Amino acid sequence: MMKKKIEWMATVIFGLLLCFSGSAALAYETAQVEHGGTITGKVVLNGPIPEPRVFPMVLYAFGDFCKKISDAKGHVVLKEFNVDGAGGLQDAVIAVQNVSRGKAFRSNENRLFTVNCMFHPANVPEDEQFEVDSQGNLVHIHPLVSVMRNKHMLSVLNRDPVIHDAQFYQKETGHRITRFPIPISNKVQKGWIYLDQGKRIAQIICGMHEYMQTWAWIVDNPYFDKTTRDGAFTIDRLPPGTYKVLAWHPHLKPIEKTVTVPPDGQVELHFEFDAREVNRPIYETQEQFRISPERDPNVNLFGCEGPYCVKREHDHHAD
Repeated sequence: MMKKKIEWMATVIFGLLLCFSGSAALAYETAQVEHGGTITGKVVLNGPIPEPRVFPMVLYAFGDFCKKISDAKGHVVLKEFNVDGAGGLQDAVIAVQNVSRGKAFRSNENRLFTVNCMFHPANVPEDEQFEVDSQGNLVHIHPLVSVMRNKHMLSVLNRDPVIHDAQFYQKETGHRITRFPIPISNKVQKGWIYLDQGKRIAQIICGMHEYMQTWAWIVDNPYFDKTTRDGAFTIDRLPPGTYKVLAWHPHLKPIEKTVTVPPDGQVELHFEFDAREVNRPIYETQEQFRISPERDPNVNLFGCEGPYCVKREHDHHAD
C-alpha cells in the first residue's frame, strides 16, 4: 500500500514538473535585441462604415453628468468603427505571433482610466480621444481598444465624479472573469485577469452604463501596436526572422500574414478589412433606435404624466 502511494506521489510530482517546465519554456524572456528590424503599415476598412449603436441616456444612472458624451438629443452614439477619409481604420491591433525573446513590455498595459463615462487605455494620447464634428463641437471618440496581458492585474482609475462598475468578460465564451466597483476616489481599483488558455478577446463593460465599454486583445509578447487615426502602425526592435502577423478589430475576423524581417531592415505590411463581413453578437445587434430620434419632441423622456409616475428629485419643486 505504501509503495503504491509513493509511486502515485512521484507521478503527481513528475507531472507538475512537466507543467512548470512547459510553462517556463513558453514564457516570454526579455533580452537585448541586436540588429532588430521594423514593421510599418496601414489598416483600412473597405465598404460602407457600419452604423453606430445608440443608447438613450434615460435608461442609465448619472445622466446629468454622462450627458457630456451625448448627442445633445438624449442619446449616446457608440461609434465602433472610426475611419478617416482614406479608409484608415483606427484601433486595429497588429500583433506579431510566437516571439519568445526580445524587448521589454511597456509599463502601462492593463491600465484604464474612466473619463466622461468611458473607459480609456492609459497609453492613448488625448488627440486620439477627441475629434471636432461638422458643427465645430468637440466629440469624444468611443470606444477605444486596449491591448492587455493575461494573468496580470487590471487597474482602473476613476476620473469621473460618479461611480462605475468594471465587469471583465472573456469574449469567446461570454463568461465574466472579474468584477470590481469603481468608486469616486483617487485610488486605483484592481482585479486579476485570468482568461482560459489560448483565449485572446475580452470586453470590459460598466455594469451601470451599457455604452461604457471597451475591447481588449490579449498578447503574450510586446511586439504589437494599435493603429492611429489614419490606420497606421509601427512595430520596432523585432529580432530578425520570419513571423506571422495578425490584425484584429472588434466584430471582424482576424487577418494573418507572413513577413520576413531582415537585420536592421524595415518592411511594409498592409491589411484590408471588408465592412460587409462585420459580425456582431446577437445581443449587440441593433437595427434601429430603442427610442426613435424622430420621436415627438413634446414627449418627456425622463418621466410621464399621471398619478403612477415617479418624478426625479429635482422636479419635486414643481408640485
